[in-house]
Amino acid sequence: MSALHESNLTSLPLLHRGKVRDIYGVDEHHLLIVQTDRLSAFDVILPDPVPGKGQVLTAMSNFWFAKLGHVIPNHLTGIGPEDVLKTGADRAQVTGRAFVVKRLKPLPIEAIVRGYLAGSGWKDYKKSGAVCGIPLPAGLQEAQKLPQPLFTPSTKAAAGEHDENISFGRTAELLGEARAAEVRDATLALYIEAADYAASRGLIIADTKFEFGVDGAGRMVLIDEALTPDSSRFWPADEYRVGSNPPSFDKQFVRDWLEASGWNKQPPAPRVPPDVLQKTSDKYREALRRLTGA
Repeated sequence: MSALHESNLTSLPLLHRGKVRDIYGVDEHHLLIVQTDRLSAFDVILPDPVPGKGQVLTAMSNFWFAKLGHVIPNHLTGIGPEDVLKTGADRAQVTGRAFVVKRLKPLPIEAIVRGYLAGSGWKDYKKSGAVCGIPLPAGLQEAQKLPQPLFTPSTKAAAGEHDENISFGRTAELLGEARAAEVRDATLALYIEAADYAASRGLIIADTKFEFGVDGAGRMVLIDEALTPDSSRFWPADEYRVGSNPPSFDKQFVRDWLEASGWNKQPPAPRVPPDVLQKTSDKYREALRRLTGA
């Protein structure tokens, strides 16, 4: 499968290249988002793309946007990417990896929810007995299910910088009390429903993040991506054991390789071996297959 490190469309003006997504302007009300095969780890874009990753992200986001649309509206428009591009070469670049969305005002936080004690949350708990300042019962183990899902928002850092965990109080300062509560409640509702569905498909969603925007009428809308291997930690239920970190269907595989490589987590990132990239691609596709049957 060929890989797309970055798109170069001639039909539309490029507005922004993010860690994974390239964003183009369609008109004053719409954007085209292209999900490339770039991979970001430790807030650094890796030099080597993961083949087919963008198509998996697109397919999985579309699945979840449709499944969770009753919880909160999302930014999809139903307009086909091929309808806003003028050339065959442009259409070929974005096949299966793009959607046309509404232009909205993004909220300046990432809405993170944790259902299990893993990753940075586990490290935090071992040091402080809390996760992002939220106290937890003593004696919990790695990968243990939390008594209830935790809303642990963070700032959205600029490229090359690290996100910063923030309290609900700080979130309310940034968004206003009512909007902060709306974000928290939507985040938890989305996670609980998605986690219940994933469990029926033999997968555990240990944690995930959402992003939200606001339309001209002040209505909050789910944007960006939803419950993909880039934004979530997926575990196979049949291999889950409390007390150890289960194998995951996400970018943790390449993160583990990077940790073992001795890289100092500062740019530039090292070249990633082809077999590690292919294994990561396989894990992304397996997550899609397990969740959707596709």
